[in-house]
Amino acid sequence: MSAGIIIVEQDGIVEIRLDRTEKKNAMTAAMYDAATDALTEGGLRDSARVFVFTAEGTTFCAGNDMNSFLNPVDELEQSPGWRFIRALAACGKPMVAAVQGAAVGIGTTLLLHCDLVYASPEASLSVPFVSIGLVPEAGSSLLLPHLMGRQRAARMLLLGEAMSAAEAHHAGLVSGIVPLEELRTHAIAKAQALASKPPMALAGTRALMRGDEAALAAHMQREMALFARAVRGPEAREAATAFLEKRAPDFNRLGA
Repeated sequence: MSAGIIIVEQDGIVEIRLDRTEKKNAMTAAMYDAATDALTEGGLRDSARVFVFTAEGTTFCAGNDMNSFLNPVDELEQSPGWRFIRALAACGKPMVAAVQGAAVGIGTTLLLHCDLVYASPEASLSVPFVSIGLVPEAGSSLLLPHLMGRQRAARMLLLGEAMSAAEAHHAGLVSGIVPLEELRTHAIAKAQALASKPPMALAGTRALMRGDEAALAAHMQREMALFARAVRGPEAREAATAFLEKRAPDFNRLGA
């Protein structure tokens, strides 16, 4: 267990539970590292059959911790966040998610790599990267348009609009809507159903469904290059500073 992350493994199910409720489960470097280790180490063990992402509290994940945007690492490609994103894309075993409340930024983009996503009725999904001076990550600029069409994706990626659980279900981003009090149990039950399947047939079918992984990896590399430039730019710094100062960002003054 690491600060902000609880890893529980039982009967072939590896649960990666976000537990930083005081900060709405916003992801820190330590949390990314713990989740990455769980995925990579579990991927090497036959006993680990399925991964499940869950969260404590009323928010699934508020995104990346904003403090890190003020001090980005020199080698962004080797940062904990990008290591986690690559581990998600490379994971060869099924992943399930149970989403309650808000899923923001990485809280939504990680779902695009999951095979089954269940949400409570009050859940909302958003990817407001442009609004904070950034570009999308985790392949979301490719996966979201492919999943729901360019127009719906533009609402999320360009305007930064949140999508309700019902809308996300209709768009195919969510597998089903489950009452909050039943959400985690339901997701674990679906993970157990997956774990009971023949592993080679399951892995082969999943690989076929995921399609051209090389194309996705290349697209993610393009995203990373643009993200690395944006996160060091004045727009991202203004957005992060405004967030910490609890004010609206003013991008117009940047060109003055």
